[in-house]
Amino acid sequence: MSNSNLQLSLLFFLLSLSSLHSLTLPSDIAALKSFISAVKPDTIPPTSCLGSWNFKSDPCASPRVTHFICGLTCNSSSIPFRVIQITLDPAGYSGTLSQTISNLSNLAVLDLADNNFSGQIPPSLSSLSNLQQLILRSNSFSGGIPPEIRNLKSLETLDLSHNSLSGYLPNINSLSNLKTIDLSYNQLTGSIPKLPTNIIGFTMKANKLSEPLSKSSFADSTQLEVVELSENSIPGNLQAWFFLIPSLQQVNLANNSLKGIEIWKPVNGISDLVAVDLSFNGIKTNLPANFSSYPSLASLSLRYNRFRGPIPWEFGKLKRLFLDGNFLNGRPPKTLFTGESPAYGSLGDNCLMNCPVSSELCLKSQKPTSICREAYGGKQKS
Repeated sequence: MSNSNLQLSLLFFLLSLSSLHSLTLPSDIAALKSFISAVKPDTIPPTSCLGSWNFKSDPCASPRVTHFICGLTCNSSSIPFRVIQITLDPAGYSGTLSQTISNLSNLAVLDLADNNFSGQIPPSLSSLSNLQQLILRSNSFSGGIPPEIRNLKSLETLDLSHNSLSGYLPNINSLSNLKTIDLSYNQLTGSIPKLPTNIIGFTMKANKLSEPLSKSSFADSTQLEVVELSENSIPGNLQAWFFLIPSLQQVNLANNSLKGIEIWKPVNGISDLVAVDLSFNGIKTNLPANFSSYPSLASLSLRYNRFRGPIPWEFGKLKRLFLDGNFLNGRPPKTLFTGESPAYGSLGDNCLMNCPVSSELCLKSQKPTSICREAYGGKQKS
């Protein structure tokens, strides 16, 4: 082929790219049109990402100068181009999530965080077999979490926090790739189902969980590092198996309805546990000295429960210790106040004796003697 013919062929190819024939898969374009049609037009600022979605241009064509300048990512390595990511800006978009989003079969990321989408999460999302991140945080979605979500086999991140979701958390144990779940600040009820094998972080703060924690829920989650379940109504006793979850590092069960706690020493003295918060429950027992057997434990908060008896001397090694609002008695360990870096926290509002007023740990005053005597059956032990 001569150079002139080669140039003509190249020119024809370039012209074809700008013709009416789209580079993006037509069904992807149709799904994008349906997606934006479900957003209220008066909530789409002209300068926002969705404000730049103009279908007079090909959504995936480049360079993007005035149209589709953000909010959309495509795989342009082969024709037809495919939409692989929708990540919207927090522009206050309002509307619903179109069922036809499921037609974007190559979608790996759907992130609508910090907007005002409402209505139910469409069950049709379950057909997005390549979806790795589903982030609907801080919207106004309501209704239940569709049980079909268990079909998202590629899912790694699920963040539905700060919505108005209700009902039970469906069985998600089959999602073997799921690493983080955040369902905080919803109205979810019931118990926790069996968690996926490879989960690392599980967060359901500020819901309406009202069943005791079950060992079966956590039995296979050997990689679990963070459990955040504060501000629920979880009752019963926190049993010893919980703190023996192999990779556990941070636990927050504050503001629940726990009544008891059982702590065993970690197996072979090995544990990654760093921080525990069980504040504002109704736990009535002596302080578990076995907490000191967890070699990495640096922060322990047991504020405003009904713990009694002395502070175990083993607690003297902790660097952050919050025990205020209990009925602890006796003398606190001297090691909490001495050394180059004394402990930080609070021991106030207890029944302790000789808590040094020079220490910030003791800034809050102790309970009146009459209350302490009553708590101990008329005899305040020293």
